[in-house]
Formats: sequence, structure tokens, C-alpha cells
Amino acid sequence: MKVLKFGGTSVGSVESIHSLKRIVEKEARHQPVIVVVSALGGITDKLISTSQLAVEGDENWKKEYEQMVERHHKIIDTIITNTKDRELLFNKVDTLFTELHSIYYGVYLIHDLSKKTLDTIVSYGERLSSNIVSTFVRGSKLYDAREFIKTEVLNGKNTLDSELTTKLVIDSFKELPRIALVPGFIATDKNSGDTTNLGRGGSDYTASIIAATLDAETLEIWTDVDGFMTADPKVIRSAYTIDELSYLEAMELCNFGAKVIYPPTIYPVCIKNIPIHVKNTFNPENRGTVIKSKIENNSKAIRGISSIKGTTLITVSGLSMVGVIGVNRRIFTALADKGISVFLVAQASSENSTSIGVRDEDAAAAVKVLNKEFKAEIDDGAMVPMQAESNLATIAIVGENMKHTPGIAGKLFGTLGRSGISVLAFAQGASETNISFVVDTKYLRKSLNVIHDSFFLSEYNVLNLFICGVGTVGGKLIEQIRTQYEELKEHSKLKLNVVGIASSKNAIFDREGLDLNNYRELLKASVPSTPEKLREHILDMNIFNSVFVDCTASKDIATLYQSFLSHNISVVTANKIAASSKYENYRLLKDTALERGVKFLYETNVGAGLPIIGTINDLRNSGDRILKIEAVLSGTLNFIFNELSATVPFSETVKRARQQGYAEPDPRIDLSGIDVIRKLVILTREAGYQVEQTDVKKSLFVPDEYFEGSVEDFWQRLPQLDADFEKKRSKLEAEHKRWRFVATMEGGETRVALQAVDRNHPFYRLEGSNNIVMLTTERYKEYPMQIQGYGAGASVTAAGVFANIMSIANV
Repeated sequence: MKVLKFGGTSVGSVESIHSLKRIVEKEARHQPVIVVVSALGGITDKLISTSQLAVEGDENWKKEYEQMVERHHKIIDTIITNTKDRELLFNKVDTLFTELHSIYYGVYLIHDLSKKTLDTIVSYGERLSSNIVSTFVRGSKLYDAREFIKTEVLNGKNTLDSELTTKLVIDSFKELPRIALVPGFIATDKNSGDTTNLGRGGSDYTASIIAATLDAETLEIWTDVDGFMTADPKVIRSAYTIDELSYLEAMELCNFGAKVIYPPTIYPVCIKNIPIHVKNTFNPENRGTVIKSKIENNSKAIRGISSIKGTTLITVSGLSMVGVIGVNRRIFTALADKGISVFLVAQASSENSTSIGVRDEDAAAAVKVLNKEFKAEIDDGAMVPMQAESNLATIAIVGENMKHTPGIAGKLFGTLGRSGISVLAFAQGASETNISFVVDTKYLRKSLNVIHDSFFLSEYNVLNLFICGVGTVGGKLIEQIRTQYEELKEHSKLKLNVVGIASSKNAIFDREGLDLNNYRELLKASVPSTPEKLREHILDMNIFNSVFVDCTASKDIATLYQSFLSHNISVVTANKIAASSKYENYRLLKDTALERGVKFLYETNVGAGLPIIGTINDLRNSGDRILKIEAVLSGTLNFIFNELSATVPFSETVKRARQQGYAEPDPRIDLSGIDVIRKLVILTREAGYQVEQTDVKKSLFVPDEYFEGSVEDFWQRLPQLDADFEKKRSKLEAEHKRWRFVATMEGGETRVALQAVDRNHPFYRLEGSNNIVMLTTERYKEYPMQIQGYGAGASVTAAGVFANIMSIANV
């Protein structure tokens, strides 16, 4: 025998009732089934809200009542095709509605709504639905749960009388029909005979009581989801159905907000070792979730995450609490006497404070009760008045394997900390199956996502990218991400979600990920943006595992880094301005990233895609010391001096550099040596020396007056330098030498200058726009380490930025 329970959504529409019928009749071919049904979806809430209108004297109760009548009539008209059956059912249903109308009218007249009356009113939901379903499912026998589900009043609440209920259930089902139909939720008081109920969600409990009493093969809970999910799918799109849970894991998840089944449902069947099978009425072929005593092949430490919004944390504190026996007893007794439930307790080992988590709706009453209980101590100054902090959320991570896995708590809090999420209180029981903690509500989504991702509950590791700049480098980077997206998903289990893209004028955002096929059209159609608006929008999104990627050369964008790092957003940049700015700013950015546990990466600031900065860091971290750096750091200038010949004058080489994308739109930035100076400052700092741009000695090859005026003026005057350059070039050629613009650091002293190098120099054969860096260290003193390769170009720079992003994903 099986017990099948169908929730409100499973009897709430014509489609769902037809599905219910198919499921029940299929099961009934093999064995007897007991079917427990809830009220039509939303009807219990409607019954309660209509009661409130009636007691307040609001005549709209009549309209609400008529809507309920109409909804039930419409379902009957649609699903019951036999005329005689339909007429009999209408008579039963209308009789019940007539009774309900009389009760509402009485409440409306006397403006009084007792608990007894409300319990009677809400019972009509299940009484109506069970009549409809029993008529629709031919051959079923309708039972009245009030005849065998009995309650008694304990501490002001209706509580199941297990002993009496067990006896009556056995008596009622001595002879099992093929299909027994039972309304869930409703009961009667064993003493007064008044209609009562088992509480919201009580239909699950009804089904569990019957299943346990009659030793059912299984209890099936049919609902509108495929089972228990690893997290709330409305918050985490990557959440998935959990195949199996232990009774304890299911109970923990239910108690902390996973509204799949009513928590008391688990205990009756648990002690009888009867499995619970949660399935989807709208997707009956799905396996669903099985809840049982022992889970096979359970390798994951955490099985699921659940949460409760609307948490208030109340702190009871005072030096008089230290070492005093009975303080906590007074706290919980006082709250229990007023029917206030506490779902989280955190106490300092010094005993001078105890924090308790209650629901927001109970907060004011709890504070009042506790202030009254400890009034004498508060008046004496031995304790302080209760401190309540609201707008919080409680999160629980659940899994029986946590007790066998060292470091779970450490990983949890480390993960949250790196994401900038403060934990206000936490609790962990000795069983180690649940770690619960409280955070500000604004961090709830972020907390759930980062935990789900970090503890391998997600199929993919997710990195959320904000890309600023869609020019040559930014455009190439976005294209590289687009083409690699599926490959990374399949082979690296990594999703690179581009959640924001900004140009110099506009910005677009989507926390689920932007379509990279048409982002330029979306940008054109978007609202204008500024650096400050960009910063505000990114921080307001408060998204987990996020990286700001700067592919601009903007000083204004570079000033945003500190704010992002302070909010636990990693920064990857091809923009050299920040790392070469004032040393104190550079140091602040580095220290903030280290302190917040995020990354500040700028490998492409020097050498495009060459691993120069990373190599220097590796050398220093392994104990080596950088003594000297000699480098050709400008791919633009190297291209210019390699192109220069008897037939190609200096002005023409500069034009070619810009045409081929090596030079900046304003080539004076390259020719002035500013770009090389910035790069040298960055390398010198990475080598461990404190240096400013003004400390760099420079010997330039273009007169200062050429950098004055507009870009157009510069282009017009540039050919005037051709003759002098050709004279010097031909002399060098005769000496078998070549020009290289060399950046040098030795012992912390820095300089840049145009140098002539002969055939024996490593820089002589440096082709095209390539860069080269020679590192002389204590280990590489006699034979300096050389790093050489492409040092300019949008594709290689974008690839270097991409590599930095990937290094964050692989942490």
C-alpha cells in the first residue's frame, strides 16, 4: 500500500487534476492507495483573507466568497462530464458553500473571529477539494479525516494526540478500498469535537501519520517541483534536484526555508523507516527526491542550502550574565510562554551575551518580553536593554557528510569573507549536519550563489565579468570570451558570465549574462553612463565572484579600482595608469586586494601578453632579488626603428605604426616615452623598489616642441625630422648598429634612452613590434634571464587580459 499526497497546486487547475487522476489510477492498478489532498491552490489563503474582511465589516467579503464559489464551479463544469455525477457533486459543494456563507455572515454581523471559528472556516478548503477529486477519480472512497485525526490543546496550540489517532486510523482503514480519498490538514479536538487542523502544510502531516500507522510501502508527496533543490532556483539558476536525502538532511532543509514538505511530516515515517518520495505532478516521469535513512554513494559534504528571510537578531548582554546559572533558561522560558519560536542561538564563551534569531513578526514582542524578564538587571545597570537588528537573513548549509570533512566551517567563512560578506552570528550543532549563520538581507543572493558555487553544488564554477572598454583590446577580449565560452564550459566546467559591458558613453548590464553576439547594438540603444554611474551600478548589483576588467586608457576609470577592491571585486586591467600612479596609491591598491582576499592583476601593463610581471613576482616570492632590468618595452617604438630605412623615412614609420594598430591614436604618447616610463616604473615597483615617474631620467629623440599643439600640428611638422634621422640612421648602418629605445633599472635607479646596439647585443635582432626584458638577479647574475615576444597588438594584449581572468577562475 502507498500513500499519495497532492498539494494545492496539484489540485489547483484542470490540467493538474487530470494529471492527479492519471497518477493515482496508474498506482492503483498494482496496489491499494490512500490519496490525501489539500485545498485548491490559494484557497486556504483566500478563506483566511475573506474572514478578515468579514470581521472588519468590509462587504467585499461577499465578492471574495463568490470568487471561491465560481472557481470551484468552473472546475466541476470542466472535469465532470457525467451529468448525474456533476449534479450530485454540485449539491454537495453548494451545501458546503451555504454553510460557509452562514459562518462568514455571522462573523460580519458580530465583528468577532475566534480561533475556533477560523479553524472551521479554513477546513472548507479540503472538504470541498476532496469531494471534487473523489467524484472525478472513479471508484474512490471518500473518508472524513476529522473522524480519525484527533488533536488536543497543549500550550495554547492544537497538538496531535498520537495514541488516539493511531487507534482510529487503524480502525478506519481495516478494509482498504482500491483508492481511499482523504482530505488533509483538518482534524477534530478529542474533547470538544470542534473542527481543528494540523497547521499550514498539515496535509503532508496527515499523509505521514496515515502512512506510518498503516506501515505503507512509501509516502509520495506530489507537488509542483521536481523535488528538493540544492538551493532556491529563483535565486540560483544552476540549482538542481537532489536525488537522495537522509531524513535528517531533509528535516534540516525544511526547518530552514525549503518549503517542499511540512517539517513534522518527516518524523512519523522516519521512525518506521518508510521512504518519502517527492515528485512533480506536472512532470511525473522525473525521478524526484527520495528521503530515506541511509544514502549510498554520498560523496558531497554539503547536500543543500536553504534560507529564511525576515530574521531579527536579538542580543541579550551584560556583565552580570558571566558565570550566572539560569540566564538562558529565563530567556527561553519567557519567550516560550509567549509562543515565540527561536530558530538560532549563538553565545560567546565568555557568557556575557547571547544572540537569538527570531522572525521579524515576533521581534517586537520578543524584545518586550525579554526587557520585562530582565527589568531588575537592566535597571541596576548589570544588563543593557535588548538590542534588536532586523532586515537580516538566516542561511543554513546542510549535509550529514560535513561531520566527516575537516575544514568545512573554515572554507565557508573564508569564502564569504573573500566575497565581502560579514557573518553577524552563526551556530553549529555537535552533529555537524547544519551550519547556520546570519547575514544582512542585501547579501542573501550573493551568499547563496557564492556558497553554491564554492562547494561544488553547481555544475559549473562561475566568474562574473564587468568589461569596460570596447575598443581594439576590449573588442578582441569579448570576442575571445565568446568563442571560448562553450569550450570552457565543457572542459573546464567554467562559465565566464559577462554581466556588464561599458563603452566611453554607455553601459549595459544583465546579472544572468549578456548576449555577446549583439552587445554593440545593445550598447547603442542603452542609456548614457559615466564612470560614477558605472561604479554605482556594479556595486548595487552586489554580484558574487565578480571581476572588473579595464580595457581602457582612462584615468577616470582607473580611479574606480580602489572602490571595487574594497567591495571584494577583483580588478584585471590593461590600463597602466593605476599601477604607475603615485606610489602610495599603487601600494594602497595592492594592500587592499591582499586584505580583501581578491586580485589586482595587470600583467598586460608591460609586454602585452608576455609573462613579465608574473615572472618577477615568482622570482621574488622564491627568495631571489632583482638587481637590474634592461628592456625594450615599446612595441610601437621597436616597430618604428625596425621599419626605418633609406626608403622609409621616420615620419612614414610612425604612420605605419598607427595604421597597423601598434601606436596610440595620438602617437606622441609613444614618442614622448610616457608609455615606456610607466612600464619601467611598474616593473621597478614589482622588483621591490619604490619609484615615481618623476624619478625616471629620460633622454628622448623627438624635440619637446613637437609635443606642443594639436595632433594635426604634430603630423604636419613630423616630416621635418626625416632628414636628420636618415643621416644618423645611415651612420649607424655603416657601424652595423641599430636603434633601440631602452628602459633600464639598476639598484632602484631608472632611466629611458635611445641607444645604439651592435650585433652582439641581445636587443639587436629584436624584430617587428617585439619586446624583450633581461632580468639580472642574484641567481641569474652571470647569464640574465630573457623574456621575449610580441609586445604590442590588440589580440595578444586581450589574450594576456584573458589569461589574468583565467588565473582568478582557477584560484
